[in-house]
Amino acid sequence: MNDSKVQVGIKKVPLHLQSAQNRLLIKGGRIVNDDGVLDADVYIEDGLIKQVGCGLMTPGGVRVIDAAGMLVMPATALAGGTTTVIDTVACERDASMVDWFNRYRAWADEKACCDYGLRVVVPQWSGQKTADEMAALVKEHGVNAFHCHMSYPGVWLLEDDELLSVFETCRRLGALAQVHAENGKGIYGPEGHAYSRPERMEVEATVRALCIADAANCPLYVLPVTSPEAADAIACARRTTGQACFGELSPAALACDDSVYQHPSWCFAAGHVTNPPLRDASAKAALAARLGGLNCGQPLAVCASGHCAYKSEQRALGRDDFRKIPPGINGVEDRLSVVWETCVETGAIDPCQFVAVTSANAAKLFNIYPQKGRIAVGSDADPDGKKMVAATELRRLSVVFRVEFFFCY
Repeated sequence: MNDSKVQVGIKKVPLHLQSAQNRLLIKGGRIVNDDGVLDADVYIEDGLIKQVGCGLMTPGGVRVIDAAGMLVMPATALAGGTTTVIDTVACERDASMVDWFNRYRAWADEKACCDYGLRVVVPQWSGQKTADEMAALVKEHGVNAFHCHMSYPGVWLLEDDELLSVFETCRRLGALAQVHAENGKGIYGPEGHAYSRPERMEVEATVRALCIADAANCPLYVLPVTSPEAADAIACARRTTGQACFGELSPAALACDDSVYQHPSWCFAAGHVTNPPLRDASAKAALAARLGGLNCGQPLAVCASGHCAYKSEQRALGRDDFRKIPPGINGVEDRLSVVWETCVETGAIDPCQFVAVTSANAAKLFNIYPQKGRIAVGSDADPDGKKMVAATELRRLSVVFRVEFFFCY
C-alpha cells in the first residue's frame, strides 16, 4: 500500500502476516467488478494484482488456480469475504478523541489479520476543543469519518444543535459524517427492545439527520438502516435536492426479522438485539430492493457486516432488563453468503451490483478505491460449492445472528 493510502487511516498488515505464496495466477474465471464483467486471468504478486488479461506472460514458480466456470470478485477472502475492516473508536464523554484513537490503534496494530481503518465517535460537542481534536485526527492521523449517535442519552447522544456543529466541522475538514439514526427519547418500559424503538422513530431520526446535514452542506452516511421507510427518506433527499447521502445495511436485516425477539430461548432472542432493531418479515425483501450503486438512485449503497459480537454471558447482563443487553450482531463471516443468497439469487441485484454493495461502494466512500473493491492492475489481492452456515463453525464470540441452517450456494 502506498503512503497516500496509509494517510487515510488504513493500516497495512505486516508482511509476516501475509500469505507465504507470493505469486498466484487465477486462470479461466469471470471477473466481476461493479461496472462490468470480463473473462480473463488474474496474475498476483506480493499481494498486488500485476496483470489482468488472457495469455498472460508470468514468471516461473507460479501457483495456478483453475477458476473455470467461477466468478472472481474483490474482497471474497478471509473466512467470508471481509478483507478490510473500518472499526469504530468508541470514545467516552469528557475524554480526548485523539487519545482514544491512539489507544485503539495500539490495540489493533499487533493483532490485525487484515487491513483496517478507524472512524471515531464524537461523544459530545465541546465547541472549539472538539473541532480542534477532529482536525487533528483528520490532518495528523488520517481519519476521514466521524460517527454521531442520536440515541444513548448521557453517553453519546448529540442534540440537534450539536449534530449541526459536528456536520459543519466535517464539511470544513472534508470528512464523512456518519449517523446512527434513532430517537433517544423513546419508550423504556417492559414492552421490550423492538417496541421501544418502533420504525417510525428510525424514520423520524433519519429525516432529522438529513435536514441537519443538508443545512450544513455535509455528506451524510446513515447506518445501519433497518426500515424501508428510512431508506426511502434517503432516496427522497437524493432525488429532490441532490443531497449527498447514503445508507448502510447489515446482513442481519436481510436474513432475520423481528419474530426472533419472540423466541422462547432468552439467549436466542437476546442475541438478535441490535439498534435499530430488526423489523417485520416484509422489510427483508423491501430492503434488498433498495440496494444498489452509488449513482443508480437506490438509497442503500453498502451492505457492511456491522460486526459487534457479544458472548451470551455478556448479554445476560440484561436478563431482567432488556435495556442492559449490549446491542450488536455478528456478520463479518456471513456477509457475502447472505447477500448473495437473499439478493442475487432472488433477482434483487445482479453480480455487478453485488460487488458494488459489498466492496466497491464502501471503498469509494472511504477513499480507498481502487486499491480496495476492484480487480484491476495495481489493486490489492486478498485471495463453488454449497455451504450450510452452522453456529458451531463460525469464528466469532457470539452465537448469533442465527442464520444457522441457512443454505448458501
